Amino acid sequence: MNDMTPPAPASAPARAGTPNAAIRRSRVSLVWLIPVVAAVIAAWLGWRTVSQQGTVITLSFRSADGLTAGTTRVRHKAVDLGQVETIRLSDDMSKVNVTVRMRTEAEPYLSSRARFWVVRPRISSGSLAGIETLVSGSYIEMDPGGRDGERTVAFTGLEQPPGVRSGEPGRTFALKAQRIGSLGPGAPVFYRDITVGEVLGYDIGNGIGPVTVQVFVRAPFDGFVREGSHFWNASGLSVQVGGEGVRVEVASLQAVLSGGVAFDTPRNQPDARQLPAGTEFPLYRNYAEAQASGYSTKQDFVTYFGSSVRGLTTGASVEFFGIQVGTVNEVALDLNEATGEARVRVRFEVQPERVLGVGNAKPDEAADVARRLVSRGMRTQLKTASFLTGQMVLALDFVPNATPAELVVSGDDVIIPSQSGGLDNILTAVSDIAGKLDRLPLEEIGQNLNGTLRSTSGAMASIDALVTKTDAGLTPTLRRLPEITAGLQDAVTRATRAFGSLDASYGNNSQFNRELGRAMTQVGDSARSIRLLADFLNRNPEALVRGRTGEGSAR
Repeated sequence: MNDMTPPAPASAPARAGTPNAAIRRSRVSLVWLIPVVAAVIAAWLGWRTVSQQGTVITLSFRSADGLTAGTTRVRHKAVDLGQVETIRLSDDMSKVNVTVRMRTEAEPYLSSRARFWVVRPRISSGSLAGIETLVSGSYIEMDPGGRDGERTVAFTGLEQPPGVRSGEPGRTFALKAQRIGSLGPGAPVFYRDITVGEVLGYDIGNGIGPVTVQVFVRAPFDGFVREGSHFWNASGLSVQVGGEGVRVEVASLQAVLSGGVAFDTPRNQPDARQLPAGTEFPLYRNYAEAQASGYSTKQDFVTYFGSSVRGLTTGASVEFFGIQVGTVNEVALDLNEATGEARVRVRFEVQPERVLGVGNAKPDEAADVARRLVSRGMRTQLKTASFLTGQMVLALDFVPNATPAELVVSGDDVIIPSQSGGLDNILTAVSDIAGKLDRLPLEEIGQNLNGTLRSTSGAMASIDALVTKTDAGLTPTLRRLPEITAGLQDAVTRATRAFGSLDASYGNNSQFNRELGRAMTQVGDSARSIRLLADFLNRNPEALVRGRTGEGSAR
């Protein structure tokens, strides 16, 4: 065995001018990378598209009005979160099932707390909403509601937008009322005429008890709902006809169109604590009733009337010295079958705090105070509050010289004695006058009047005859009256002339008057001489014997 490798055979000599072939290894072409890269990109795009499509959910609505498959969007705060894919009727055709493809960022909020509704143009609570959908078309609004709910993909859509969105600060309260008037979802809640919330809805319950109205008060106004707060129906337009006449109260236009609820905070209790959400309040019919409820102490009384009480109705005022201190609760007929006696029973309540002040009145003291007042003559009376409407009020008055009476307690009834008054007194006075007129001797008076009339007729006849005779006697004189008048005129003329002559002869400027003046002057001089002579003789009486001497003359 030969281990040597035999030599390679000698190759044939190469032809002159022939090149030698170069031997290379085979490689994969780059052209094949293009479809590979395209496939990878397509797979990535497909995965991205599928991952962004999110979960498919189903919404149930009563109607698909305004919804279009492939067009209608699901939005939250004007951001698209999904799109409607299909719209189909349910198996029983009672509703519409809308299939929506949601985006991935919305998946954490697809829980039982999420809410959906269709945004359309609508008029509610006196305002317009969804006007932008007239141009852009309807869409589905989503309220996430948080992540703490149970995960689900089937939802029942709301037919009306919710009054409160999730996350909005504020508190919800429950109001109880027998009648709610024009209140409805979306009606405003007012605090000092400022809109601070809205009515969410109402529950009629079993149809016998009160209606529960849910209201939402936004922060920070929810802090004003405290102990002692009152809610009342502010329907916008209130017309009341009572003892004060006709009273009309008009609130805002929004309240007129959709109604509303108002509340207040007790001003005399600034430190009253705030109440938690869900607290129940009574819903009063108006502001006056809400204010009256602020008096916590009440005492019930009963009184009876034996005559008509027309005009006195439930809710009428109870007045003491013209000031309202209570309200009439019942006006009913009380018939005693044994005696056949009928009377009217009036139940009313008095709020002692209106008289004694808030916090000073105690329930056990009200009856004692009433007992003392009755012993001093206090009685219940009916008085006309308005002659226009005929409305009556129940008055607590002190009657002068009232028949002695006491406060009577019969079971649970505290009875205050009544006294007829007002119209009853007028009717009694008229009845007394009619009785006195009936007792008058009208027949005798009539006979006397007839005799007097006959005598008067005779006297008138005599007077008529006398006048006739007088007329006959005066006729000749009347005929001579012009002649007599002319004679009188002539006499007056002559008298005037005579008086003129006298004035000329004896007047101030007459000769007689001047002569008389001179004569009076001379008389005065003579009187002065006589007075001097008398003085001389008084001093010298001897002159009557001796005559005037030289000494006397010298004197």
